[in-house]
Amino acid sequence: MKPSFPSRRTVLALSAAAASSLAAPVWAQGGWPNKPVRIVVPFAAGGTTDLLARATALELSKTFGQQFVVDNRAGAGGNIGADMVARAAPDGYTLLMGTVGTQSINKWLYAKMPFDPQKDFTPITMVAAVPNVMVVPVEKARTNGINSVADFIRYAKANPGKLNMASSGNGTSIHLAGELFKVMTGTFMTHFPYTGSGPALLALMSGDMDVMFDNLPSSMPHIKAGKLKALAVTSSQPSAALPGVPTVEQAGNLKGFEASSWFGLLGPAGLPPDIANRIQQEVAKALATPELKEKLTAQGAIPSGSTPQQFAAHIDAELKKWQPVVKASGAKID
Repeated sequence: MKPSFPSRRTVLALSAAAASSLAAPVWAQGGWPNKPVRIVVPFAAGGTTDLLARATALELSKTFGQQFVVDNRAGAGGNIGADMVARAAPDGYTLLMGTVGTQSINKWLYAKMPFDPQKDFTPITMVAAVPNVMVVPVEKARTNGINSVADFIRYAKANPGKLNMASSGNGTSIHLAGELFKVMTGTFMTHFPYTGSGPALLALMSGDMDVMFDNLPSSMPHIKAGKLKALAVTSSQPSAALPGVPTVEQAGNLKGFEASSWFGLLGPAGLPPDIANRIQQEVAKALATPELKEKLTAQGAIPSGSTPQQFAAHIDAELKKWQPVVKASGAKID
């Protein structure tokens, strides 16, 4: 029996296919990403976490040619959304825009956690760090003669239990900054947790709330519009985005007061290093562009783009920092 050989046409076709396969980039061969990627924001739309996630998603969509879609899953101080990502498949299609709250504060605040902030995630990159800002409604500030942190402290002490403090949720940096303020000033305010900065700001501007220690980027438009009065920033240094606004430490004579926020991308534990590194590199490139850098800086954010290793070390350090702060505040959620 004569052996059967492939025709010349078949050989040429197979050779062309092989060459094409070798020349094609990994992502074009069905590798990551070959479908939309979800970025879970564990808070409601309108807050700083949401704003940064949407800016990041837009840049990554351009770079990878696949849609990066923001999915808001608010509740339990960010734990609901973060837990969704912790339980997701580590295939690069479900990411988290984590915060200082979800990754460094909640572990010490909640009696029972659904996830471990270190073991159940793969750090990818810190996107930005921002100071919080102590804001009050302009009309209430005018009516009550509150023009500074010192004025606010005097008013709070003269009206114990009558002031309402809004936050983006139990255990967030916004909540803890307020708790730290209460402890260090000996004042009392009733805490009202919302499902994100957006709804909390609406309540503040409507007059239902009296004060909030919000992330600077989400409050900035309302400060510029004259709806909120910025009394001070919670960082150790003043913010270039708010010239003339002092720190809480300076304005309230509260030595050692510091409570800043940060935001970064994480995947589930076991996320392949090559995917984490590719995302980090593209985020770093985007944050270095003059357009995005200027946009974030104008809102009070400090762009980062750190490596996965640097971000992991930062999370570890923040966990150690916030443990005694939570304990000293007496804040606890069952």
